[in-house]
Amino acid sequence: MYDEVAAMIAKQFRVDVSAINENSRLVEDLKADSANVMVLIMDLEEQFGMMVEDDALMTLKTVGDVAKYVEAHKQ
Repeated sequence: MYDEVAAMIAKQFRVDVSAINENSRLVEDLKADSANVMVLIMDLEEQFGMMVEDDALMTLKTVGDVAKYVEAHKQ
């Protein structure tokens, strides 16, 4: 799951996947802005048949956080 999520993040944020690790912070390390994050969330929802709750958005700080959330909530 992590590899799939990391690949999606790399594509969306236009960074090399080799520069991403589980502790990479979306905003601070990968320079994502709110628009990048929203598009990523929509892509994740579509790809994995899930809904990301609004209150969960504030807890998704790292690539690992996103991968764990997707693993726990995917259809």
